[in-house]
Amino acid sequence: LAGALAAAKLHIPVAHVEAGLRSFNRRMPEEVNRVLTDHVADFLFCPTETAVENLRREGFTNILNAGHLLPLDYARQTAHHGPVVANTGDVMYDAALMYLELAEEKSTILDQHNLQPGEYALATVHRAENTDQPERLRAIFEGLEQVAREGLPVILPLHPRTQKQLGATGVRPTKVRILDPVPYLDLLILEKNARVILTDSGGVQKEAFFFRVPCVTLREETEWVETVKAGWNTLVGCDPGRIVRAALEPQRGKEAAWPYGDGRAAVRIVGLLVNYLEGAVAGCPREV
Repeated sequence: LAGALAAAKLHIPVAHVEAGLRSFNRRMPEEVNRVLTDHVADFLFCPTETAVENLRREGFTNILNAGHLLPLDYARQTAHHGPVVANTGDVMYDAALMYLELAEEKSTILDQHNLQPGEYALATVHRAENTDQPERLRAIFEGLEQVAREGLPVILPLHPRTQKQLGATGVRPTKVRILDPVPYLDLLILEKNARVILTDSGGVQKEAFFFRVPCVTLREETEWVETVKAGWNTLVGCDPGRIVRAALEPQRGKEAAWPYGDGRAAVRIVGLLVNYLEGAVAGCPREV
């Protein structure tokens, strides 16, 4: 947000990747930051059609279609039509494809912790709305502990914020297996091989979807609504009973649902920006 505001004040064009995401929960700092950044940006690169529609409802009208080239210079385009909105696909899917291959080559995290694919639940908890409210933190860990007591091992790489708040609130897990924070490549392997993932992270929700692992989201809402609509993500908040039921009976969604593009979002973004630098505003050229 600070970078976007500084650039806007200096009349430097702003491009926002993952534009148009909305959880509609203004208590989340991420929500306020993303809304404000969208409204000072010149290029809004959306990961999904849902994100495009969110921006359309907020008054953005200059929405490019894939493969469509607008032969207008940037000044005329923005003066008459406003900021450029394009569905480029999701850069996180690009990253997941690239780094998973590397992770499978290099990571030994399963062997290190004697884990078998499909025989554990992976949990991550770090958002302020969960960690900074003692009653929510206690309830979440009550649910995670019960999942482990029911026979499904729960693996939790512990975020420093969560570790601090567990100490402050006196919550001491005994059944959940606590790990030190893990590098990204190791996390990808833990995600891909889990039976179910329990998380309050937006990125982990999506990676669970990419890997077709059922996800249980420890929030009342999500900006990644496509994962819920496709049946791969269940919102449970901090209710221990709902956490346990969703974890022990994870729902697999629709295999055909795929709203996040083809893994070439970065290519489309670069193509649009190159066309801008060359004096024209472009969509997402099919030949790129």
